[in-house]
Amino acid sequence: MRVTICGDKRDVGFQAAQAGALKIRQAIGTKGGAVIVLATGASQFEMLNALVQQDVDWSKVEVFQLDEYVGISEKHPASFQKYLKDRFVDQVKNLKAFHAMDGVAENPDAEAQRLSFLIAERPVDVTFLGIGENGHLAFNDPPASFDAEEPYLVVTLADRCRKQQVGEGWFSCIDDVPVQAISMSIRQILRSRSIICSVPDRRKARAVAMCLYDQISPLSPCSVLRRRSECSLFLDRPSSMLVLGDRR
Repeated sequence: MRVTICGDKRDVGFQAAQAGALKIRQAIGTKGGAVIVLATGASQFEMLNALVQQDVDWSKVEVFQLDEYVGISEKHPASFQKYLKDRFVDQVKNLKAFHAMDGVAENPDAEAQRLSFLIAERPVDVTFLGIGENGHLAFNDPPASFDAEEPYLVVTLADRCRKQQVGEGWFSCIDDVPVQAISMSIRQILRSRSIICSVPDRRKARAVAMCLYDQISPLSPCSVLRRRSECSLFLDRPSSMLVLGDRR
């Protein structure tokens, strides 16, 4: 894992986008196309804003969602499908494909299986990630399954994860936050050829410390990223405060 400490969250987004775009261009140059996975949430605002401005032939790129709430339609303000359409899909030209999740699918398990089938046929070149306040990756809250082979799963969200969604302003209260989501599995995340992880903000400082220093364990899902040499972690000063020992 490579760790880069940036000046501020805008710099985090810019450097992460640059690094990811380079990997995408390399994949296109090597095999004629690229498959990427995009995360959502407040931590990805600056990265996506910078990514859509990168010099990439998006007509050769397929995009998968990292996760989605169960029971949330595309029209809901907190929908991750809506988030990615607004901030990425509608901002780039001639995207080859966007493999969106249906949060209101009648059978969430069948929807997870549909996505698993699609992504199994398309090796992922770059996965863009964040880390949750409780150390989750995607919606794999602790204790996360490190053994699940399926690319996508239906998971139950921990209360701390649901409170984070309220704290970021996506929902007005915890009762409004769905209790389940479709999430990319830990093993599928690690299958990506490259991982670009953007983690700005002081409230993520403990999660960053978990990632870098905790024992690799399902109780600290983000710690598993240390198993991957092709993982780049981008931090700002506040999120790296426990790494630097700077508690200002």
